[in-house]
Amino acid sequence: MRVAVVAGPDAGHAIPAIALCLKMLAAGHDPVLFTGDRWLEQARAVGITARKLKGLAPRPEDDDMDAGQRIHSRAAYISTELLPDLSAMLPDLVVSDILTAGGGIAAERLDVPWVELSPHPLYSASKGLPPIGSGLAPGEGLRGRARDVLMRAATGRSIRQGLRQRSAARVSVGLPALDPGPVARLIATLPALEVPRPDWPENTHVVGPLLWEPTAELLDPPPGDDPLVMIAPSTAFTGAEGMLETALAGLDGAGVRVVASMLDAPPADLPSWARAGLGRQDVMLGQASVVVCGAGHGMLAKALMAGVPVAAVPGGGDQWELANRAARQGSAVVVRPLTAQSLRESVLRVLDDPGFAAAAGRAADGLSEVADPVAVCLAAAGVSGAAGSGTAGR
Repeated sequence: MRVAVVAGPDAGHAIPAIALCLKMLAAGHDPVLFTGDRWLEQARAVGITARKLKGLAPRPEDDDMDAGQRIHSRAAYISTELLPDLSAMLPDLVVSDILTAGGGIAAERLDVPWVELSPHPLYSASKGLPPIGSGLAPGEGLRGRARDVLMRAATGRSIRQGLRQRSAARVSVGLPALDPGPVARLIATLPALEVPRPDWPENTHVVGPLLWEPTAELLDPPPGDDPLVMIAPSTAFTGAEGMLETALAGLDGAGVRVVASMLDAPPADLPSWARAGLGRQDVMLGQASVVVCGAGHGMLAKALMAGVPVAAVPGGGDQWELANRAARQGSAVVVRPLTAQSLRESVLRVLDDPGFAAAAGRAADGLSEVADPVAVCLAAAGVSGAAGSGTAGR
């Protein structure tokens, strides 16, 4: 099977796309990754055919403050830029990241089946949940359900506006206004981070997190036997700022060691009990007792898969939603507001209570329930293979 995998350049979306390509390669298929310049050489270094995704740069008429316009209008433009490359490779299937909708539009214009990849839980609206992003659990009783109804009504206008924007974008490239949607959806998360809903969409499969380490470097922790706290500042532009500096101030004298995973250059004046830099996060997690992170999906999923509990410092985007889901599951404490004292108290609370680590272990155990993403893609392309149920959270 020849598969085009389309994803934007943000780490939280490009890395899962690379991980899926590697699974495709391991199964004997032929993936071609379309993404931003930042990831092309790294993808090629691990054997993936990678090409620049054209059309990512904002145009003068683009309004990036309007999320619907940013996703849908630019998707139509990206689809036109991508169309010649897709036509040349003649894929059997296109996998398109949920925020890079141009891949799906281009596939539809070529009459090629396509699958949507969500590198996080299912975020579509549900008649049984409060709006995604609120961080709230489903309301209970008459008052709780009424609260959810009112909140859904308040967000319904934005949802309808997004649907109109998507229809307009489709019509602009010659497609019918009504979007038939993908053949299947890959929900690349842990079942523990999903929320049961009465209207789970058909052909939507929880396939487990799609993870890949962008470096082979190892970062040694400080020497000693004190508990190791791993700090992983968010890579998203909406992430909380100053996490490492606040953690170092708050954990000074707390009887812990710190190792910080960073893509950027680390501070030069770290204390003797701290190390920071680029290194394999999976190796760090194998030594850590707690992770301090922004609760972006990639890092949160890595921590839970390793059975490591979290002190979550959510920023914007979906981080508040994810942090609260992990807290309700029992594997995380939400640090809000972020101060040196609140972070210190949260880390020590997680270290002192073994229930947090036990809950993280239960989250990791849930991976036995997920579907195989390659099998889902095979079925979507009509090639062969069974997708399995993989519908945790239905």
